[in-house]
Amino acid sequence: MASSAETTKTINWLHVSTLVAVAILVGTEMVGASWAAGWALGGLLQLDPMISRAIEILFALCGFVLLFYFMRTAIKNEPIRD
Repeated sequence: MASSAETTKTINWLHVSTLVAVAILVGTEMVGASWAAGWALGGLLQLDPMISRAIEILFALCGFVLLFYFMRTAIKNEPIRD
């Protein structure tokens, strides 16, 4: 019977650092582009500032959702534990 020390997987810090870097880079791009799209749409349609802010927040939340799904896929392809 294997002990629990033998069955535990170690953390691969190279993969962790890669995933953190990707999360920062892609997260900034996705959320920033989504937020900017909301701002541009509000300005283009000359909406009330409150409605424009609501659209910006909605688009930014969509960017966070996209980042969540992207990172979930990235972790499947680049596992943290060996």
